[in-house]
Amino acid sequence: MQIIRTSSRAAAVALLALAFWAFPAEAQASASAALQELSGDADAAVAVEQHWIWEFFSYAASEFLWIGAWTAVKITALAMAVGLVLGLGLALMRLSGLFVVRAVAWFYIWIVRGTPQLLQLVFIYDALPYIGLKFDSFTTAVIGFSLNQAAFSAEIIRGGILSVNKAQSTAATALGMGPVLTLRRIILPQAMRSILPGVGNDTISMLKLTSIASIIFVNELTFRAQQIVGQNFRFFTVFAAAGLIYLILTSAISLAQGWAEARFDLERERRPRGETLRRMFGFRLGRKSAAEIAAPAPSLAPAAPASGTETAPAGEDVFRMLATSAGGAAKRGEPFVVCRNVQKSYGDRAVLKGIDLTVARGEVVVLLGPSGSGKSTFLRTINHLEPMEWGEITVDGRHVGYVPAPGGGLRSTGGLAKARADARIGMVFQHFNLFAHLSALENVIEAPIRVFGMAPDAARELGLKLLAEVGLSAHADHLPHRLSGGQQQRVAIARALAISPKLMLFDEPTSALDPELVGEVLQVMRKLADAGMTMIVVTHEIRFAREVADRVVFMDEGVIVEQGPPSEVIDDPKQERTRRFLRVMERAAPTP
Repeated sequence: MQIIRTSSRAAAVALLALAFWAFPAEAQASASAALQELSGDADAAVAVEQHWIWEFFSYAASEFLWIGAWTAVKITALAMAVGLVLGLGLALMRLSGLFVVRAVAWFYIWIVRGTPQLLQLVFIYDALPYIGLKFDSFTTAVIGFSLNQAAFSAEIIRGGILSVNKAQSTAATALGMGPVLTLRRIILPQAMRSILPGVGNDTISMLKLTSIASIIFVNELTFRAQQIVGQNFRFFTVFAAAGLIYLILTSAISLAQGWAEARFDLERERRPRGETLRRMFGFRLGRKSAAEIAAPAPSLAPAAPASGTETAPAGEDVFRMLATSAGGAAKRGEPFVVCRNVQKSYGDRAVLKGIDLTVARGEVVVLLGPSGSGKSTFLRTINHLEPMEWGEITVDGRHVGYVPAPGGGLRSTGGLAKARADARIGMVFQHFNLFAHLSALENVIEAPIRVFGMAPDAARELGLKLLAEVGLSAHADHLPHRLSGGQQQRVAIARALAISPKLMLFDEPTSALDPELVGEVLQVMRKLADAGMTMIVVTHEIRFAREVADRVVFMDEGVIVEQGPPSEVIDDPKQERTRRFLRVMERAAPTP
């Protein structure tokens, strides 16, 4: 019974102490009196008045501890910044096509991830003086954490880059964007959705791990907490206060991570600057939305992006003016694209077996053939998206990214992006390949501004006119995922036209569309053909080929089987292989 009474007494004391902490001053006074009565000890009231919670908050607000926390924040910020830059370099090395470069990056990551960070800090602190590099403890900690973080950031960034569809890079390359520009403007902004969670997690981990820097005498938060405990032995309150400070700092990092993830969220609604103010108060700061300033007035023809300032007279068709400006003073019908003995293989499989084809200026050539016949590969060799192994291709009398090699052949040259930009070859892909993080208008004006140096206002005006020509002026501010397939493909056509191309390549532009959406894309292509643009089109649309093409080329197994006017190749083919293909396409065609 004595044990039970003692336990009850202790429980009552504990509950009253809790009430002292949780309730107002009146309750605290009652609790103090009750404790004094229960314990029979006058010192109990004094103990409650000096409750640990007040001591805890006094340490949590201690300037001494917050100075240590600021040191931890500085180490984390500097080390993460340096580590991310080094990590990006390592990630690109891991993605390199050179085995030696990949191996060096892999070896570094293997060493760093396989050894404890504490040992790395001690090693750097002790080893650097042997080679004449002596730093203070803070600098050593920044170096150590940076080198460690580089290895982990490399894998996070590499994973983010790999998560982006390779077609995005292909589309940027076709527009004349170089590797660095493509990485900075196209790949990394989309990869950030995958990168940010890992980086946020590593930042929080690093902030907490700065506590191990005390081993090399860095005067950070945990080290200062240990100094206080060494003097007063108040372990619980001091370390609890330090924990609260860490929690506040990591919560701030989490909030910053959440903001960054929302900023790079491709699903978010895009609103023009100041739109929120307009909805709330009826006015808006900043420029109007693209849809609001897109005028339905007669189109103005754009100048070539290189000049960046001039526009064509009002009332003239944009497509016709583009085709005319692309041709310059050259006459329609002159040889423009000349392909001689073009050969290409993937491993042991020959895809192109000596293609010879000449396309005249202003001519529309349609490539027909079964899947796997080499049509798309041939198209991609024209603008050097795929290197050819043998042969020669010239566009407007110039090689695209090739220079003569000893022995009479050609070899790829450096500055391939500039060669593509100078050739001004627009390309439209089967799966649209719009840049997912950019609006329709931003997709159209990206290359004119970044590659061809067009003034942003002039590029914006050009982009709006091109979108109006393809019937999408009302969708200029929409992200690609909010557009239908047909709308996306029309934006892709406008994007290709924005560079004032001399030649347009279409790689099965309607095969990924619903049948009901095919017509709207073909209508734009018809307008472009009527305007006199030189076009090479890979398609299975037999009706389009019959009505629009100047010449039809039928390919099979990497060779040209038959070519000529549509009336010959489609309506009266000479080769049995052509007839068999057309019969299959006729049976597969939808019934009107």
